[in-house]
Amino acid sequence: MSSNGDTLTRSIGLFVLRVGMAGLLLCGHGWDKVTHAAARAKSFPDPLHIGSAASFGLVVFAETACALFVALGLFTRAALVPIILFLCVAFFIYLAHQPFGDKELAIVYLVPFLALLFTGPGKFALDAWIRVRFGKKGGD
Repeated sequence: MSSNGDTLTRSIGLFVLRVGMAGLLLCGHGWDKVTHAAARAKSFPDPLHIGSAASFGLVVFAETACALFVALGLFTRAALVPIILFLCVAFFIYLAHQPFGDKELAIVYLVPFLALLFTGPGKFALDAWIRVRFGKKGGD
């Protein structure tokens, strides 16, 4: 059993985690790729052998559109999937043979996004507002 205070505190924590991590990913990584797309797309790493442009496009999609959806708490769990997948590819495939310090940032992002996948976005998310507004049953 949890009290209303526990629920409020949990939702505030999830809001801070969701907006903070998605904002850092979007502003710190995605935006730079968007603004320098022409220069970066051709030489972007291709660890899945689908082509540099395709790899670049998928990462940009995850770091921008998906990060924005996570920050807003809209389609949160679905938006987390591409982010988690690209971080797993970065950590376990692209950077697999690098020292831990070189791949640490990927795991630092991966862990909170995995936590959000399991907890959901919390009450201060558009997903929660949609559930209330349209009477859809379900948890975070």
